[in-house]
Amino acid sequence: MNKLKFKIISLFLLLLISTIIFENCNLSEKRKNKSNKGNLTDIELIKKRGKLVVITDFNSIDYFIYRGQPLGYHYELIKLFADNIGVELEIKINHNLEKTFKALQNKECDIIAMGLTVTKERTKFLQFTKPLLQTRQVLVQRKPKNWYVLSNSQIEDSLIRSPLDLVNKQIVVESNSAFCDRLRSLSDEIGDTIHFIGDKKHLTDELIKKVSEGEIDYTISDEHVAMVNQTYYSNIDIETPISFEQNIAWAVRKESKGILKEINNWLKKFKSNKKYVILYNKYFKNTRSSQIANSNYNSSTGGGISIYDEYLKSKSKIVGWDWRLLASLVYTESRFNPQAESWAGAYGLMQLMPVTADRFGVTKDSPPEENIVAGIKYLKWLDKYFKKIIPDSTERVKFVLASYNAGAGHIEDARTLAGKHGKNPNLWKDNVDIYILYKSNPKYYTDPDVKYGYCRGDEPYRYVIEILERYENYKDLINI
Repeated sequence: MNKLKFKIISLFLLLLISTIIFENCNLSEKRKNKSNKGNLTDIELIKKRGKLVVITDFNSIDYFIYRGQPLGYHYELIKLFADNIGVELEIKINHNLEKTFKALQNKECDIIAMGLTVTKERTKFLQFTKPLLQTRQVLVQRKPKNWYVLSNSQIEDSLIRSPLDLVNKQIVVESNSAFCDRLRSLSDEIGDTIHFIGDKKHLTDELIKKVSEGEIDYTISDEHVAMVNQTYYSNIDIETPISFEQNIAWAVRKESKGILKEINNWLKKFKSNKKYVILYNKYFKNTRSSQIANSNYNSSTGGGISIYDEYLKSKSKIVGWDWRLLASLVYTESRFNPQAESWAGAYGLMQLMPVTADRFGVTKDSPPEENIVAGIKYLKWLDKYFKKIIPDSTERVKFVLASYNAGAGHIEDARTLAGKHGKNPNLWKDNVDIYILYKSNPKYYTDPDVKYGYCRGDEPYRYVIEILERYENYKDLINI
């Protein structure tokens, strides 16, 4: 009996010792894993996670959706960086800079990838990357009427070139912006009064548009923002600086030394690459405005519209449109140039974006006729999309044209806003077209029911008007 007890006790002790050893090994492994994780740098954790989380904003420079494709100077740069380190990119949108800074500190994102001005105050709680560009504040003013037929000296004589000449002028600027502070300082520096109004309803992009259209005479903008807008509004002048240059950069947390080093090393290499010059020119030096705004009809083909007339007549049956309406669209898109390529990467006679072109089976090397067919098939798809909700074919054409220009998502957002504000979501003029214009206003593009965010709404708005007006001209000039 004593021997049996001894065996039982021995077995129990053996099991107990084994359990203790196993638990100690398990605890040691957990500590080891925890220690290894603690030794990983921030950039190594991002790579292990497989995702880079970024906060940016919807506007014409940071990030926007164009014809269903994400674009933006800062978006394209951060996407290239994410690809370079082999991770996916997750974009978060925040329209409030104070909340954006808090989100970074709370580790809700890894990087703020938008055009932040580097200031001494901000460096107290942020680390900035190497500058992405330099900018200064500039005066935005309107060139004289018929400026394109005037001499340079005549144009210069009508413009302000010295901040001293701003005395007693009225300038409208974005409320609570750095422009207000700069104008106050400038007024002190020159010892005289500069009158300015802080506009709480309109952002700088919108104020620049107002200058172009003659609603106001002057506003102030960061130069790189003004450069983008000048590609839309060729009658504005942005050559008069009112401040010194400042650096524009991205931001990370103070402790994020690994990712800061990785970004800076990548930026140093990329900015010396030709691809960076192409990207910079794409957003700040392209000629979108002249391509979009120039709608003069000039027919020298002896009663025809283009060398593609017969083909358009034949293929117009696919969508059921008058071939002259298709011709008007092609003229707006490419001026009948099959080698045309837009600032955003659209190409060919129908200016198809790469994703859409791939969907309908064409490439840059496809013959012009195939590009036409692919574009018409896309129009047919859009027509079918809107047919159930807009049965009237004449009215539906406007929605299809606007969607071809801006993407159906933005048009659906405008329809949603129209219905929400008591307008008819199935009528274009004076209803949905109003709200596509409003989609460049944060009051509307931040609406919780809006899915596709910021859109420079005057593009699709003008696009529909231009194509339909030229179509009427074609009908008068060209018989079927």
